[in-house]
Amino acid sequence: MAERDPARRVPQLVCPAGSLRALQEAVDAGADAVYLGLKDATNARNFAGLNFDDAQVREGVRYAHARGREVLMALNTFADARDASPWERAVDRAAALGADALIVADVAVMAYARAHHPELRLHLSVQASATTADAIEFYRQRYGIRRAVLPRVLTLSQVRHLIGHTGAEIEVFGFGSLCVMVEGRCALSSYVTGQSPNNAGVCSPPSAVRWSEGAQGVDARLGGVLIDRYAPDEPRGYPTLCKGRFVVGGERDYAIEEPTSLNTLAILPELVQAGIAAIKIEGRQRSARYVAEVTAVWRAAIDAAGSGTRWSVQPGWTAELARWSEGQQHTLGAYDRPWR
Repeated sequence: MAERDPARRVPQLVCPAGSLRALQEAVDAGADAVYLGLKDATNARNFAGLNFDDAQVREGVRYAHARGREVLMALNTFADARDASPWERAVDRAAALGADALIVADVAVMAYARAHHPELRLHLSVQASATTADAIEFYRQRYGIRRAVLPRVLTLSQVRHLIGHTGAEIEVFGFGSLCVMVEGRCALSSYVTGQSPNNAGVCSPPSAVRWSEGAQGVDARLGGVLIDRYAPDEPRGYPTLCKGRFVVGGERDYAIEEPTSLNTLAILPELVQAGIAAIKIEGRQRSARYVAEVTAVWRAAIDAAGSGTRWSVQPGWTAELARWSEGQQHTLGAYDRPWR
């Protein structure tokens, strides 16, 4: 990978790491920072087989720091009001293991981190649902938040407004799964499973997922609710209620959200010009190969957007990202609202 000019103003590329191998692949492919979580409910991707123990975090930090990159730890679920000690211990562990910043959503976690580890940088998680300058400024002034990650429901003009009206850095999602809700405010999974993703750390808890094969195909149920039925040879995605297919008005289709990925390559120069501090790639639950190949595309694109040369989305970038998009589809999401 070619050396990058640190004086050239381009957004930081923040990439997911659900495993140590994914972290290493992200760093090698050009990520400026990686984000990870612990093997517990303190992070919002609390899947079995994912995430890091202390030894893996320590090795990941060593690997990243040796190459001049950062490690951000996601402690982005809400602490249990009956016992916040697991989240407090996670803050202590992050500081001891050398994390460069915490991605946090709960004010109790923020307050603890600021009181006990004032040197540790705090980033406001998308799970905090901050969509206004006043909200972000509250977290910045009260808890010392340095950066805010925006929910994927804002238009480009709204992003520009926030950048101009808050002292915090602004980070936006650039590629990956979409959420039709304002992150942090969804109650769909809670309704059918009895478990909140803000506390349990996952939209569809594995304990609530059931697959059954019948004469009509393979049924996917979440909390006992039938949310999709697949033909025997049809690819099956992990069942989430918002992306289920339901019969509405006599037609069976995606009633809430289609499986499609956010892809902001087409407006990357506008995002850079707006002054965003970082572009985030979604996907800690995805494979190390996904991380490596998506990171490489975005590294090339961000470097090109900041080079001063004429911008164009390269066909190879689009083709590569299409391979990793949900349902082989991508969209600008809320950024593209021609009716406004």
